[in-house]
Amino acid sequence: MSGPASVKKLMSAAVIALLIVGAARVGIAQPAPETPAQRDARMKWWREARFGMFVHWGLYSALAGTWEGKPVGNKGGMEWIQQRVKADTATYAARAIPQFKPKPNFAREWARLAREAGARYVVLTSKHHDGFALHDSKVSDYDAGSVLHRDLIKEFVDAARAEGLKVGFYHSMIDWHHDQYEYALSKQLPHPLKGSPYPNGKRNHAIYQQYLHDEVNELVSNYGPIDILWWDFSAVDFQGDQAWRATELMSLVRSKQPRVIQNNRLFRIPEAGFTGMGTAAIAPQLNPKYGDFITPEQHIPATGMPGVDWETCMTMNTTWGYNEHDRDWKSAETLIRNLIDIASKGGNYLLNIGPKADGSVPVESIESMKAIGAWMRVNGESIYATSASPFQKLDWGRCTRKALPGGKTRLYLHVFDWPKDGKLVVPVNGGKLAVARLLATGKTLPVTSAAGATTINTGSAAPDRIASVIALDITGRP
Repeated sequence: MSGPASVKKLMSAAVIALLIVGAARVGIAQPAPETPAQRDARMKWWREARFGMFVHWGLYSALAGTWEGKPVGNKGGMEWIQQRVKADTATYAARAIPQFKPKPNFAREWARLAREAGARYVVLTSKHHDGFALHDSKVSDYDAGSVLHRDLIKEFVDAARAEGLKVGFYHSMIDWHHDQYEYALSKQLPHPLKGSPYPNGKRNHAIYQQYLHDEVNELVSNYGPIDILWWDFSAVDFQGDQAWRATELMSLVRSKQPRVIQNNRLFRIPEAGFTGMGTAAIAPQLNPKYGDFITPEQHIPATGMPGVDWETCMTMNTTWGYNEHDRDWKSAETLIRNLIDIASKGGNYLLNIGPKADGSVPVESIESMKAIGAWMRVNGESIYATSASPFQKLDWGRCTRKALPGGKTRLYLHVFDWPKDGKLVVPVNGGKLAVARLLATGKTLPVTSAAGATTINTGSAAPDRIASVIALDITGRP
């Protein structure tokens, strides 16, 4: 922490931690165990949403990938710029804070963009690894309330709710600012001063843990219903109760927000869906005591994760935080097909925008979100509230499905490669009453079913060059 106010608040936290921590732990209401039916009811909206918008925004956005007038890099995470240039927290703050100037109504623009894109929820970085919190905190002076005299979290929550969106907070357990965070306890977690002695002498990580809990308590107490808590992140050598008092932290959140959905990143163990470090070290298993969903990052699991709730988070270029030097943008075709691919495997897609210092969204992100929205307005029923494809592989595209009354099934056929001969072959016998129609026009298409296959006469012209969707209603459950 920096300055007299920080010292005062830190001492208050220390007193709380040392004198009444035992009472605080005992006082947290332990949530009652959920039945499978209760968990399904709590997870229902999230499973049906399929598409959310991620927002990485903070002091790093103001630096835009540049340090001392030079690009730090044109690829990779510039939300880590403090660590990349190995700046101490005072130097970093002195460079970034004067440039971080959120404009009025930035959150309204984000929320409208998310709704227009067809996203059903939005997750904002309440605090990233640099330790700067976007709310008005009473336990810190390194926050938007103290520095900007604004509560950016409240502005975000109000704007998202006004557009009918669910709201979530990404919150970093790592903290490069707090002077009691014992970064040397982990050889795997990043820190700008990693390998160097603590500048302020011996540290007490228990004080930081209490600060983390107090900060999170503000977030789950002061903004009404919070739908998602997106934790980030742990290491194999430093995670869970040892690092964050994680079980207690999850109970704290659940006691204030009984309906909240939490991810798995307070832990880094196989039971929590991790096989090691790295974004690809994902295991398709999750004990609910460690979280509600698994978080593949920047990739889509090849076969999904049957029986496990999961969400792929992904950038539009290569960085989470804004970087003016990163021009490696994914095409709208790639993003739409990613959404389809993920839904066809039973997952959610959390797609990131990295706003600039003033909160404005890069034009490339706006154009891509609007393209997704245009496709979703025509084909959204093939994504929302669907379940995974019954087919292991389809050469021409992907499939999602819904159960219909009377024991029937609707298959949504997402055709990437429109058949040149005008005949789409689906590897299932649809029965005599099979019906197919184009979602784009509602036009009914002729269908013939034989043993093991249904053929749809599509015609030669694809309605959509990215992905045309045909709804095929069949008898039974494939």
